[in-house]
Amino acid sequence: MATQALSRRNTLLPAVFDDFFKPWREWANDLHDGRFFSALTIPAVNVSEAKDSYKLSLAVPGMKKEDFKIELEGNVLTISAETESEKDEKEGKYTKQEYNYNSFSRSFNLPEGVSKEKIEAHYEDGLLKLKLPKNEEARKNGKSMHIEIK
Repeated sequence: MATQALSRRNTLLPAVFDDFFKPWREWANDLHDGRFFSALTIPAVNVSEAKDSYKLSLAVPGMKKEDFKIELEGNVLTISAETESEKDEKEGKYTKQEYNYNSFSRSFNLPEGVSKEKIEAHYEDGLLKLKLPKNEEARKNGKSMHIEIK
């Protein structure tokens, strides 16, 4: 049995233009679905591992340390922030009001062996840095060793 693909054709433009408008159509769909703006508001995160700790760095310029909320529930670390600003300008007969609201939330599953009670956070120059110290057992198990290839 043969299968046929059904598609709606745009009768206003010939099919030859479909490929030409494809990038703009995809961009408009992303914009409409909210994927474009959500990518702009989620901060970049770097995760690194040292011998004695894990380190998280979030790029969040323009915020204050009071804007952040860091919570630990079980093995899930959640970092979130909210900022809201209002700006009024009056000039002659005109009044201009602008409102701005930004928020984000990022959650991370912590690996085994993190000393949860010793987690530290520091915010400076637009970077939120977290240090997640490893407990003694995790440090011992983190030793490197050579494995011979047979």
